[in-house]
Amino acid sequence: MAGALSRRQIIKLGAAVTGALGLAPLFDAPAGAAGRRGHDVPTLPWPAANDIVANTKLPVFPDRTFKVADYGAVADGKTDNTAAFAKAISAANAAGGGHVVVAKGTYVTGAIYLKSNVDLNLAAGATLKFSGDASKFPTVLTRYEGIECMNRSPMIYAHGEQNIAVTGSGVLDAANTSSWNKGSDRAYLDDLVAKGVPPEKRVLPGSGHTMRSTFIEPYSCDTVLIQGVTLKNSMFWQLHPTLCKNVTVDGVSTDPSTAHSNTDGCDPESCDHVVISNCNLGAHDDNIAIKSGRDADGRRVNVPSQNIVVVNCTMNGNWGAITCGSELTGGIRNVYAYKIKVTGATKFALYVKSNTLRGGFAQNINLDSVSGTFDRAVAYVTVTYNGQTGKYPPKFGPFTITNCSSSKVNGKVFDVSGLSDDHVAGFTAQDCAFDGVSDTKNTLSNVDGLKLVNVKVNGKKLG
Repeated sequence: MAGALSRRQIIKLGAAVTGALGLAPLFDAPAGAAGRRGHDVPTLPWPAANDIVANTKLPVFPDRTFKVADYGAVADGKTDNTAAFAKAISAANAAGGGHVVVAKGTYVTGAIYLKSNVDLNLAAGATLKFSGDASKFPTVLTRYEGIECMNRSPMIYAHGEQNIAVTGSGVLDAANTSSWNKGSDRAYLDDLVAKGVPPEKRVLPGSGHTMRSTFIEPYSCDTVLIQGVTLKNSMFWQLHPTLCKNVTVDGVSTDPSTAHSNTDGCDPESCDHVVISNCNLGAHDDNIAIKSGRDADGRRVNVPSQNIVVVNCTMNGNWGAITCGSELTGGIRNVYAYKIKVTGATKFALYVKSNTLRGGFAQNINLDSVSGTFDRAVAYVTVTYNGQTGKYPPKFGPFTITNCSSSKVNGKVFDVSGLSDDHVAGFTAQDCAFDGVSDTKNTLSNVDGLKLVNVKVNGKKLG
């Protein structure tokens, strides 16, 4: 009856069971390393969301410690520790799993590949500075803006692994990767897809075309935890779980700097059962952007993102707080966002975007207790994104917004439009109070099942 238990109960139960078996508790770090921050997920206002939280598996690790220093790592801010990290992770994996512990200090490293049953744990004061040497980042299977390809490895990567984690209270710094981590030539990938070139032959390094690598990307993995760490100086999307199941992101801080564009905070793509909790998500783009592939390549893979909970997060990115798309060709369903505080000049609380070229769907998207200031609208839903057209009309709705509020909106509260032959299938707003709204004329076009119940704009109730 896991669905009837709260995450707090599950954590307590897991601690009891793992203790009896001689394993490390679910979230605790080994002795001498940084411990868990101690956050819990509250009960959410949707039974289905509570079921998602209860049924999202958490990793368990044997109570074994592998210190990177014992494998040759030197925390002097200049020694290349790529091989030392690989040795420590391989040793932990070969032993059946455990905690790879990074003590206080600054470690230069290339790409880190996580293996099954390994927790990479960064102690307080530990910093990983990722290398400016492109050769330290091997070519791996990844997705660039929704298209599969072979590109330089993300800073931390795993493929097909199970029961993995990055935990602790240390810092991950990608500033030095700016020398090689650049480019946005997606048109080259579009051309390869159109020619029928398979993903394993869409090799970017050496092609003369460059596209950036994400920061942390587990790919086709099951049971993933990213907790407590701080990301800095990202060049591209910061947390990018792709084609994964059972993903928990908890207590993580991402970079709000405007130094680099498209640094989304967290982008689950084609993932099932994701819980994002207690995070401070900064971004120079979307805070959370849920994705599922782009156009023809997205239809080839055809895996949705679904069963996603976002709770108790602060957001400071300049586009959407909760964004669906635009790469949503595989579809998005069952998203629940609760107790979200939006700061800064974030444009939208809810931003849903596709077009008839991209297709896909965004269904059963729910926001409750989202508050803050919004630079363009509270909810913006568009099926004409970037003016692209094709033969795949997206299927949008229902969307529900409850108990939400604003102190300032530099535009409309609602800007929601379907097409004349492709309506938004349900939009509800209830028990909301939006103040500081500059434009009180909402756009609600080609929307079926529209319900506005006890919604106030600048103190006046909407019809």
